[in-house]
Amino acid sequence: MKQSAAILAATLVAFVAAEVPQELSHGMFLTNTQTALQLNNRFNIVDPVFGLLGAAAAANGAGDVTDLDCLQQIIADEAFTNALTIEDENQRINSLANALIYRTLEKNTGSVGLASVNCGQVANNPEIAALSQHQDPASDGAQQLNKDIALSLAVQLASVGADPTLALLSGTFVPGDVNDNTGAGNTCDTALDEDPVGCIFTLNRIVADATIDEINQAVSDAMGADAPQANAAMASNLSTLAAGMASGQISAVASDNGNAQASASASASGNLQAFSGNLGGAAPPLRTPNLSAAIQRSCAVQNNACANAANSGQIDANVGDCNAQENECRASANLKMKRVVKARQNGALDFGSCSDPTIQFADGLDGRREASFAPNNKGDFSQGSALNINIISSFICGRLQDSCKADESTVAACETGRAAAQGQQGQAAADAFNAALGL
Repeated sequence: MKQSAAILAATLVAFVAAEVPQELSHGMFLTNTQTALQLNNRFNIVDPVFGLLGAAAAANGAGDVTDLDCLQQIIADEAFTNALTIEDENQRINSLANALIYRTLEKNTGSVGLASVNCGQVANNPEIAALSQHQDPASDGAQQLNKDIALSLAVQLASVGADPTLALLSGTFVPGDVNDNTGAGNTCDTALDEDPVGCIFTLNRIVADATIDEINQAVSDAMGADAPQANAAMASNLSTLAAGMASGQISAVASDNGNAQASASASASGNLQAFSGNLGGAAPPLRTPNLSAAIQRSCAVQNNACANAANSGQIDANVGDCNAQENECRASANLKMKRVVKARQNGALDFGSCSDPTIQFADGLDGRREASFAPNNKGDFSQGSALNINIISSFICGRLQDSCKADESTVAACETGRAAAQGQQGQAAADAFNAALGL
């Protein structure tokens, strides 16, 4: 770790003269993402802060990652994947929330008003794939783009059981003067050992991208009327909210608003977004309930991102191309749902090269003293037991799609079962998952 710290310090010292310094401004999200990343650091990445630097500086801490424009996304994706394995629910949700927020933080660029390059890869986790980084607030179209990013983040936070209010903590600074050749803007960049929360919060320089009503509308559109709602009292002072999170006095977990079971079910629902078009970014995942509204929201968010990218010259396309993609997106998503419904009605789910994707709930699995969940078919689904059924169901659904090559109707049914299981306990959770697969 001492060597990593030395690399980081040397890089940042050399980098300040060339870029707008703000990579440490949201400090607590860097620290918490690093903790999750180190649970299984497959790419030997030095620190998440390198994902917020320009490509030249990022190379010093990117480890085995070669696509430096995607380093931030890869870090968030790896941290999110690792967080899914955490058994303690509160700790897991907090780690997932930190990875999601980190993915949306603004990256340094060479001058005030210069937008950063978007990643051209699709993340492994649909929750991460639905997001992109904030852009310099002085860049073209940044106000609307950053609002859309915050609203997408709120939906993804709610989808994992986190409080959507936290999306406001991803915000950036007041726009700087594009004619200021010092590149300083209105940023801050205090070292983490001096300000572990993040100077954008402690100096009260953060700008909220959206209102509470806008966040609640976006989350409700995507997840239904019973989705978790943002907390206006918490959002009234973002510096206090950030300090409370950093100290552990405020949890990322969504508060009980009388819809805990519905929220838990929605939070674990899988991605029913069949559309693979990626012009200007991938379409956010589709969540149940209220699928019709979710389809419209997912495709509309992608369309907004595409239009912003087209208008700023980041992609070789025009707004008409983006509108055409939105029409294709809606048609694709609706077609997928019709296939899922038909397959469920006919009992014709196809598990590809695998068989028996059911889950058992029993005592003594893998030598555990307490009852736990595990796949019944360890040959095709070689996952150890877990106390949280979501760990097992997520693995099975992923394996059905990747290794088993099951059809899309089966994968979607599996994700439906995964959502249903999260609203139950013990054997009832296993039964809910198995029933969704017709088994």
